[in-house]
Amino acid sequence: MGAKTEPSATRNAYGDALVELGREHEDVVALDADLSVSTQSAKFGKEFPDRFFNVGAAEANMMSMACGLAATGKRPYCSTFAIFATGRAYDQIRLGIAHNELPVRIGASHGGVSLGEDGASHQMIEDIALMRAMPRMKVVVPADYNQAYRATLESYESDEPMYMRFGRPATPAVYDEIPESLGDGVDVLREGKDISLVATGHMVWRALEAADSLEREDGVEAEVLNVSVLKPIDSETILESLAKTGVAVTAEEHRVVGGLADAVRQVAAERHPVPIFAVGMGDEFGVSGTGEACMEHFGLTARGIADRAREALVLKPIVSHPPLLGPDWT
Repeated sequence: MGAKTEPSATRNAYGDALVELGREHEDVVALDADLSVSTQSAKFGKEFPDRFFNVGAAEANMMSMACGLAATGKRPYCSTFAIFATGRAYDQIRLGIAHNELPVRIGASHGGVSLGEDGASHQMIEDIALMRAMPRMKVVVPADYNQAYRATLESYESDEPMYMRFGRPATPAVYDEIPESLGDGVDVLREGKDISLVATGHMVWRALEAADSLEREDGVEAEVLNVSVLKPIDSETILESLAKTGVAVTAEEHRVVGGLADAVRQVAAERHPVPIFAVGMGDEFGVSGTGEACMEHFGLTARGIADRAREALVLKPIVSHPPLLGPDWT
């Protein structure tokens, strides 16, 4: 499958890459909870019906079945909406998958509020927090189709439990090609010296647009980082950026509590304290509407990021210390 240059949903990349994995590895199996058309795992089921299991609306059972498959040498990919993957099946993920360190991949689609019309009941905004807090669970949130495709392929090589979050709407391409690797999970997409914009998932392309508007309208050179692996987080790349700019804004389609903002703030607080402002969901649930209308309602837009950056720059420290690399400031 080739790279996408036009907007495409990250869930589409998951479905396409899953088929490629199925062709390359006979131990790959896929499970879905009656949402395979939406999660895109139906593509795998069509080509490999003997290795595809639709368990119906029984997400907890699906996770337990995946444990059995993984324990007998298979590489299971479990697909459902993020709200069901983490909300309904938390116990099975915790005790079955994570505690036993089984190589199960949870492909959670329709994360965040951009799924739109399904409303607050289906707009999962706490899933990253739940999975970040889960011992032994890796958390991956790709920025676009091309990175999501690589993330899915690369997930096969890992022996650890993994939570991968995908989205419903088509989003612009951030990467021109399918990356060779996720690397350490943090990419500097645009270099700058005045402020760090640290984004994940569907907020990455918006952060790039925000950086364009800040340069055009304010003469501000914003550095843009894409965090595709939220756990374990690549502290060094983030610290290098914070040391350069002295202030940051995080952007995520998720609760600020427990998500990217908290992850970046923890890194900064321990080794290089600088002001870090956040764009994300507050102490609130989602709303019904089109995906873009929901994003605009909560300020999860390029304008929202740029405006937050302008507020942050007013409070930027005059003196920026170097990062704490050892027991003493150096």
